Amino acid sequence: MALNWINPEDFSFNCFLLMDTFQIKLMMDSGGWCNNKSEWRHNMGVALNANPVVKWFFKQKCPECAALIKEITSEAPSVTDQTEICKAVNYTLLSVEDFVIHTRPELMGTNCEYIYGWEKKRLFEMADFSGKTVLDVGSGSGRLTFAAAEKAEWVYASEPVNTLREFIRNKVKSEGIKNIRVSDGMVNDLAYPDNTFDIVMSGHVVGDDWDNEIAELSRVCRPEGWLLDCPGDEKPTGKRPEGTDELVKRGWEPMFYTGTLGGTVKRYRKQVFK
Repeated sequence: MALNWINPEDFSFNCFLLMDTFQIKLMMDSGGWCNNKSEWRHNMGVALNANPVVKWFFKQKCPECAALIKEITSEAPSVTDQTEICKAVNYTLLSVEDFVIHTRPELMGTNCEYIYGWEKKRLFEMADFSGKTVLDVGSGSGRLTFAAAEKAEWVYASEPVNTLREFIRNKVKSEGIKNIRVSDGMVNDLAYPDNTFDIVMSGHVVGDDWDNEIAELSRVCRPEGWLLDCPGDEKPTGKRPEGTDELVKRGWEPMFYTGTLGGTVKRYRKQVFK
């Protein structure tokens, strides 16, 4: 699935040195987000053999992938031609361009349509944030976090990617924002007690394990609080389809609108009763 978020020529293969363990494991186990897994293995093998520091880092950072990395690099042909190596590197970068752009969060606001096409009023239409304690799950570069902080008393940004956490922290500090706190955490394992937040929101997070993820969001939400699913805007081609009937089946209210880029954006919300 081409997102067109990066130009691979603008990135070094060394950007993989900034990735977290879970990203390396997911990428290696999945063979990138490519349909042709053998092609991906070939290109990743060539690229890793040409970049031994990254190869070493992958094995140290994600030991459970060491055997697979050894297998992939052993299968790959010995390549010395720099043009062929560059092609392999660019292929691997594009195969996980969402992870790659996370290593340069400052580019996300201009490269990712779900951020640059989005208007924060679309979040404020979903719930009253005034004086509330809010959790943003999978906060990314802070699209929802910084919007909510304008009205909420406190906003907690939970994000598993270290480069994104640091980006938010740096922006909070540089802009003198006092009501945002940042933490590590996955959608199915949030580092907060039960019944902590008035609003628990996310954008492009829920969907890998619907019931368990929603159960975890509900756990940390206070009784009569709100769960919000608020994706960013997308083009009519819909490269990142977010809307399914899965949330509606589970009692969420759909709130659709036509975004600034012309696509239909599908938001959902649900009030929590315990």
